[in-house]
Amino acid sequence: MSDDQPHPDAADQPDTGEQPAARPAPGRLTRWRRRAVRVVLWGTLAGVLVAAGSIGWIRWSAAGHVYSVQDVPQAPVALVLGAKVHDTGVPSAFLEARLAIAKELYDTGKVRAILVSGDHAQWSYDEPDTMRDWLVRRGVPFGKVVTDHAGFDTYDSCQRAARIFGVQKAIVVTQSYHIARAVTLCRDAGIETDGVADDSVRRFESFWTQGVIREQGACVKAAFDTLTGRDPVFLGRHETGVEDALRD
Repeated sequence: MSDDQPHPDAADQPDTGEQPAARPAPGRLTRWRRRAVRVVLWGTLAGVLVAAGSIGWIRWSAAGHVYSVQDVPQAPVALVLGAKVHDTGVPSAFLEARLAIAKELYDTGKVRAILVSGDHAQWSYDEPDTMRDWLVRRGVPFGKVVTDHAGFDTYDSCQRAARIFGVQKAIVVTQSYHIARAVTLCRDAGIETDGVADDSVRRFESFWTQGVIREQGACVKAAFDTLTGRDPVFLGRHETGVEDALRD
């Protein structure tokens, strides 16, 4: 618009009958913000209490049931929980440490059979067979190692050990940051359980820290699974592998 043309004035504009959008009153906006802050604070507090309660319950339930390899009471079966297997088919350091403990338990007569439970949801990724092969290559008889291919998490492994494989008494093996949850979930499944924990892989500081942090949330999930009594992802018929291994 050139300078010699008249500029529009508000008085010259047609009256459309529309009113400008109303803005929230300052007092109302302040009250809304306070309410939102209270909701966030109460939600955070509730989350902290749930996490603290779950962790406390797990530690209390496992108290007095974690031992060294030398001191753990004998049991018929060692339950080894799965962990990452590399693309090359080699167990991760964390899993290898668990398997080494299980082998020592077998070699020293603390257990008579080993149940290895892990993830085999895809044919290209196989924790249980990798675990069994590691043990057999190091002298554990093939018939003494039983595989559970549907141990997708700790809860499922413990439930399936009891309900599918008929395990009544066991030594569960995992890392120390995980052992309390493993013992608690297995005992909740009806298995008389003690645990032996590994600390040797603490040297992998970043991975160890990740595991410790992840464990806090896993404790909440464990409490939820226990309270709801959910079934494992897969159940199926009774399997006699553990009974056969103990009979032989």
